Amino acid sequence: MTENLSVDPEALRADVRDKYRDVATNPHGTFHFHTGRTLTALLGYDPVVIEAFPDRAVESFAGVGNPFSSRDLQSGEHVVDIGSGAGFDSFVAATAVGDSGRVVGIDMTPEMLAKSRASALAMEMSNVEFRDGLAEAVPVDDGWADVVISNGVINLCADKRAVFAEIHRVLRPGGTLQFADIANGRPVPPEALRDIDLWTG
Repeated sequence: MTENLSVDPEALRADVRDKYRDVATNPHGTFHFHTGRTLTALLGYDPVVIEAFPDRAVESFAGVGNPFSSRDLQSGEHVVDIGSGAGFDSFVAATAVGDSGRVVGIDMTPEMLAKSRASALAMEMSNVEFRDGLAEAVPVDDGWADVVISNGVINLCADKRAVFAEIHRVLRPGGTLQFADIANGRPVPPEALRDIDLWTG
């Protein structure tokens, strides 16, 4: 275990992969969170944009908020989506930035990456790509991004300092972080912090 971290990062990642593998391969299963088109409506995504997407691009969406609610992306911007899952937020971003923009989704779950890549190909979205990587080690060049988005992922990372350091590294000076996540405003007992099931449950 890494010193000063509450849980073993590798054990936590393994548990996250297990849970989200099922969301990718069995999107209409029963989960402890909402998914798909129902969730996009609950979170206030633009229905005109979403209705244009095929089911496969939306059905495995499992975010906790809407990272686009605070600011509209601009044509031509470069966007990094940390924890892109099956690609839904990346597809929304790719639609917004247009052909002159670029979107790079980062995920660590093979099944999610396979689904996002296949959906991008089926939708003929040539301005988005998906890379295998971690939030703590983003495979993107320094200062490449105008915007970093993330949706319900940072809370699942053991080393949040490393995640925010990577976000800072890949953002250009003056770039924007737009993320939605879960935060707890009350102290958590040490034994609870060490319980991986509570992190992912």
